[in-house]
Amino acid sequence: MKTIICDIDGTLTEYTGLGHLGIVREEHKLLPGVLERMRSWEIKGHRIILITGRRESVRERTESELRRLGIPFDMLLMGYADSGRILINDVGPRVKAHAVNVPRDAGWNDINWEEVGLD
Repeated sequence: MKTIICDIDGTLTEYTGLGHLGIVREEHKLLPGVLERMRSWEIKGHRIILITGRRESVRERTESELRRLGIPFDMLLMGYADSGRILINDVGPRVKAHAVNVPRDAGWNDINWEEVGLD
């Protein structure tokens, strides 16, 4: 089982430019390949943590949107600005942490997930 930490706006859904302010005025649209991959990871038992710069005050709306879109998740971290997120982890016999930076609104169809240990 792996732990996957994933941003929402521009990564899972189209970027509206308002999510970072905690403002959600319209329904979001899923990006290509996202739902299939997320459901696959859920079925395999991976833990899915979503992280966003959206304010805690829009948690209910955000969770409602995620459910409407069918995005599975175990935890939602809110209020974590996207001005810089850094994962720090130890290395043993193998690398245990990876970062995948995807172009905004590009979807996930062209990403080689096997490079980071996901299939």
